[in-house]
Amino acid sequence: MAEEDDTSNQHSTPISTIVIIIAMQTEALPLVNAFNLTEDATSIFPEGTPWVRYHGTYKGLDVNIIWPGKDAVLGVDSVGTVSASLVTYAAVQALKPDLIINAGTAGGFKAKGACIGDVYVASEVAFHDRRIPIPVFDLYGVGLRRGCSTPNLVKELDFKVGKLSTGDSLDMTPQDEASILANDAVIKDMEGAAVGYVTDLLKVPAIFVKAVTDIVDGDRPTSEEFLQNLSAVTVALGKAVTRVVDYIAGKSHLEL
Repeated sequence: MAEEDDTSNQHSTPISTIVIIIAMQTEALPLVNAFNLTEDATSIFPEGTPWVRYHGTYKGLDVNIIWPGKDAVLGVDSVGTVSASLVTYAAVQALKPDLIINAGTAGGFKAKGACIGDVYVASEVAFHDRRIPIPVFDLYGVGLRRGCSTPNLVKELDFKVGKLSTGDSLDMTPQDEASILANDAVIKDMEGAAVGYVTDLLKVPAIFVKAVTDIVDGDRPTSEEFLQNLSAVTVALGKAVTRVVDYIAGKSHLEL
């Protein structure tokens, strides 16, 4: 009972510290500029990790953006579920945030009504490439988890709401497609469900904000469409996340 009371009190007090987990530097920098954040001179993370933290105060909030950094060998953004889960765990341990926001770009399904530039708040997150056809292990593989309930935020900011499916590949195999359909997903990415696993494990509320760069069930190659739209959609994502943080300022979880 005491633990329940502590959780209730925590959710009724104003949110103070937020961590934004974002996979690509291109996606992160507009928000770093919008919130006037500063990169850590000395990393709070284990020596040798490429993870980058930008931080500062914005409208009374302690705002932290965590970017997994560049791969040490290949120099590309450290995208995917492994990096996302590691940096989320490390950020929660180091910063004890009241709220996690996983922001990023995603593919969308036109059959579900998604269009380029649409911004979604994910109601649920699940995996589509962890296929374990053994009873109960199959459910573990899907790893379905709910995002933080934000009915007031979604209504006020007029975002679309849909289910998010996560996998470690940009493309989509027939097996992935079947799993995504089973997940009833509107959007797909490479990080969300991994972040959701960690935040659920550590009992930190999480909001998933995703902007659509490409139409997965369209007639253009995903990689081509993603690269063409990345810059413009990143601007839309930055504006959306800024509006989310503006809305959160001064509110408790229960008011979201």
